[in-house]
Parts: sequence; C-alpha cells; structure tokens
Amino acid sequence: MKFSRRFLSATALLAFSSGLTSADEKSLNPKVVKIVGEVSEARIRATIEKLVSFGTRNTMSKADDPERGVGAAREWILKELQSYSPKLQVRFDKYRVKKQGQRIFKDVDLWNVVAVLPGTKMPETQVFVSGHYDSLNMGNRPAGPPPGPDATPPQLTPEQFEKNAELPAPGACDDGSGTAAVMELARVMSQYEFDKTLVFVAFAGEEQVLIGSSLLAAKSKKENQVIEAVLNNDIIGTDVSGNGRMSNNSVSIYSDETMDSVSQQLSRYVRDIGQRYLPSMRVDTIFMGDRLSRGGDHTPFQWEGFAAVRISTPNEIYANQHHDTDTLDKMSVPYTAKVARVNAAVAASLALAPKAPVVTRTPQAGGRGGTQAAAAATGSAPPAGAGRGRGPMIARGGGYDAVLQWRAAGPEADIKGYTVVIRPTTSPYWEQEIYVGKVTQYTLKDVSIDDAKFGVKAIGLDGSESLVAAYVAQPRQKTEIQTEPLP
Repeated sequence: MKFSRRFLSATALLAFSSGLTSADEKSLNPKVVKIVGEVSEARIRATIEKLVSFGTRNTMSKADDPERGVGAAREWILKELQSYSPKLQVRFDKYRVKKQGQRIFKDVDLWNVVAVLPGTKMPETQVFVSGHYDSLNMGNRPAGPPPGPDATPPQLTPEQFEKNAELPAPGACDDGSGTAAVMELARVMSQYEFDKTLVFVAFAGEEQVLIGSSLLAAKSKKENQVIEAVLNNDIIGTDVSGNGRMSNNSVSIYSDETMDSVSQQLSRYVRDIGQRYLPSMRVDTIFMGDRLSRGGDHTPFQWEGFAAVRISTPNEIYANQHHDTDTLDKMSVPYTAKVARVNAAVAASLALAPKAPVVTRTPQAGGRGGTQAAAAATGSAPPAGAGRGRGPMIARGGGYDAVLQWRAAGPEADIKGYTVVIRPTTSPYWEQEIYVGKVTQYTLKDVSIDDAKFGVKAIGLDGSESLVAAYVAQPRQKTEIQTEPLP
C-alpha cells in the first residue's frame, strides 16, 4: 500500500521545514560503534567451550558436584561475571521450586545469574540482555518439532526425565551461544557508563518450561520495576540448518502478533538499529510470539506487560537440539559473534537514549486532558469520548487534520526534540519520519488519522533515539442493551 500523492506532498513539506535532516538524525554514535567493535569472537568461543565442559547444565542435575552439572556451571558464570568489572553488581536470583509436572520431578533450587550495570541518569529504567544457561538431553526422544501435522512426540514420564537428568547435555548452541553472547556483552559494556541500567541475565529452568524467567518476570512486575526492553538470545549459533539452508548474514526477531504492541515496537527498533550499525546483517522481524507452538524466556516478560523479543537463528538443526550432539563443532562461533554485535548495538543505543514519550491520555481536572487540550489548541471540537478514561492523544483537528500530542517520560533536559513517524496500516515498518523539534504537539495538515498509523519517538542530545510510542486506540467495548418484551 502506498500513501496518496496528497499525503506524500504534505508530509514532504513538513519534513523539509523541520530543521533537522534525516542524515543528522541517523548518524552513528561513536561510543556504540566502539562497543560493537570490542565484541570478541575468541572470547565467545572460550565461553562456550567452558560451558560445554560441565558435561550437563540440566537444571535437575546434581548441584553439589564442583566440576560437573548445573551447580558448577552457575558458580563459574557468577565468578566470571564478577571478574569483568567492579561496577557490575553480580548475584544469584534464587528460588526453591516444588515438584510439579513431568520435567520438575523433584523439589529443586533454581538460580538465575544476574549482573547489573547501574545507569547514571535513569537508573530505574532497565534494559535486559538474556539467554539461558541450562541444557537438556531428552535421551531417545526425537529432537525438534514434530515431523508432520499429525505427528506428536511421545511424552516422557517423570521417571524418564529423572533418568535423563545426568545424561551428557553439552548445549553448545542451545543455549551456550546465547549465554556466551550475554556474558561477552556484560564484559564489554561494563567498561562504559550508560544513562539507563543494563541487566545481563543467564536464566535457569528454560528447559523446564521457562521457570527461571517466569519467576523473575513475575517478581519484577510485583515490585513495579521499569523494564524497557528484554533482548532474549536463544539458539543464535547455527548458520546452516538441518536441511542445508545457509545464511550467516541474517537473524530472526520474534515479538508477538498484536499490531503495534510494545514488543513489536521493540522488534522494529532492533531491526533499525541492528542494520544501521551492522549493515552486513539482515534483521528479520517476525510478528509471532516465537516459532510456531514453541517458546522462550522472552514470553514470561510479555505476560507481565514488558516489551520483550526473542533473537534467534533462522537456521536451526533440530537433530542436535536437546541431544548430546549439540556440540561446538556443530555450530558457528563467527555467526554467534555477529548476533552478539547486533545485541550490543541495540542494548547500548537503548541505554543511551531518552525514554519513549507518553502518548496515552489520562483524565485531568476540569475534563481537559489529552485530545481535548490538543483540539482546543487548534480551535476544533475534540473527538467523541475525549477525556474519558485512557486513550491515545491523537485528534481530528478541524475534522481533517491529524493532531498529535505527547509528553516526555524522562528528563526533558536530555531531549533534543521529537520525531513523528507514519506508515500505512498495511506496512510493518515506519515509512516516513518528520523531526518536529522540542515540542509536545504537532499537526499534520490534511492528513486523516483514519488512514495511517502514527507514532512519536524522542531524540537525545547525541542523536540517540528512543523506542517509538505508537498511538493505539483501545478496542470498542460491547454495550449491553436493555430490552423488554413487546406488548
């Protein structure tokens, strides 16, 4: 779908008169470039080799062996993270999980490993980079998804899971690759300062149906923590799939299927920033929660309302997953390093950027909130329902103009201005950007709010960009109509 000529000419004129060129806004931040360049392929390889050396990292394996199993692995991850920088606050995030279901065949102590790099200006706002360090060997069960629509893999009993808990489970790609990327970013980025807090997490219990991430996400929600983004890395180590398909210059970003959700906005940001700093990498946004009928540690954060995405290779080798053949020689460390650099660019850019503007109105005293104020400023009548409840701060100025209003979510002194973004309703990506300066309201003349999608992002003093805040209308509620029988 293309915009009309009238729409294009109107927005082109606005862009011309905006005072900031697209090239200025899209320049590379030297600090982010330096961080991306410091990601070491050799260190990622060494980390995966060490993780594999524990024999298994199964959450249900023996935790008291100093050299083998989940206990030895998590202790090493903790100490390694502590060695990177005194600025990193490293800890175990501990839980006692009761026996339940097939995979949790006994009470177990589950420990996530967390390293926090506190922000300097907005420490309450957190950007997560994560992977899971636990591994799994399913024994004789076939690996990967069912081979056909009518094929269902046999369900293992708790006794079989218990027997398999101590089997060799190297987990080089699933998810030694993601864990190594997280640890490498913690090493590199802990040498710098950022406005927001960076949180590096190695989850446990992913193979027991997302237990570690579910517990941490629920706790974060209960504590009212501000998590702006979760970049979850799971299976980022193979560039040749089981059927021979090869692609070492693309990566998949899974979000969800809700149009203009916070997770979809994050996936667009990953695509934009990732390809800006690594133009040799194609970042493919996939508007699905995960691979069909599968899941990852980003999902529990979405359940709690946080923006979260899964970063994964498009080329999986199902035969190796959850088996003793998931070894280092079956994956590509250079590809893993490329994906780690995409993470570095995105996490650093977010951690240096302003917060996304607020575009949802709340009722104000006197009934003049959100779109009512915007409409009054243009001399037009507010749209029906303005000022009641919550809704997007967007109005029909004069009936035929798009009037957008927003407010800063963080320190205004760190904001250079704002950019309005627009796209057709059928387009997955924002197609037009208009820098409007340091204002909190803007009118697009002769542009209908019924024909396109709109959003706004904040631009920092150094040109860094926030996530886009999209104007999303709440669905109309069903009205119960009272009737009585006719006479």
